[in-house]
Amino acid sequence: MNQKQIRAAVEAMLFAYAEPIGADKLAQALQLPTASVESALEALHERCQKEDSGLCLLHLNTHWQLATKTEFAECVRRVLDTRRSIPLGPAAMETLTVIAYNQPVSRAFIEQVRGVDSSSSVSGLLEKGLIEEAGRLDLPGRPVAFRTTDVFLRCFGLSSLEDLPPVRGTESEAAQ
Repeated sequence: MNQKQIRAAVEAMLFAYAEPIGADKLAQALQLPTASVESALEALHERCQKEDSGLCLLHLNTHWQLATKTEFAECVRRVLDTRRSIPLGPAAMETLTVIAYNQPVSRAFIEQVRGVDSSSSVSGLLEKGLIEEAGRLDLPGRPVAFRTTDVFLRCFGLSSLEDLPPVRGTESEAAQ
């Protein structure tokens, strides 16, 4: 397989898979070294950045996903005739913020920070795919831990958690 064929195969798999996927899994499917697939991903990423492409290749931590460019979001929405998702309310945003900045965290930690029951917020965020279970914490009772997902990164336009804005109102600011 030459480089153009590898790039085409990677593009086809990304399109068909429709979710973030690692270069290692793509390489495994093609039965090629990961370096060959990573090279094809970089070439595809560059090609998608051109003005005449309606697609973009998102790099989400260690995963890749083919998506439509944001400037075409409205017409894509209209053609798909999808309903707008209900925006997150203040409680859900607060819960998501606690998880994003402190992950992995237990429901008890979230409730301690927020000062209120967060069961429905956590359930709603799980339903929307913005958070997921991240195993169990090594604490008494072995509580379930939660973390954000690639859907969270994509929805908020982040490449990784390092892109989160700094927390305002830290102790040093409060002392001034």
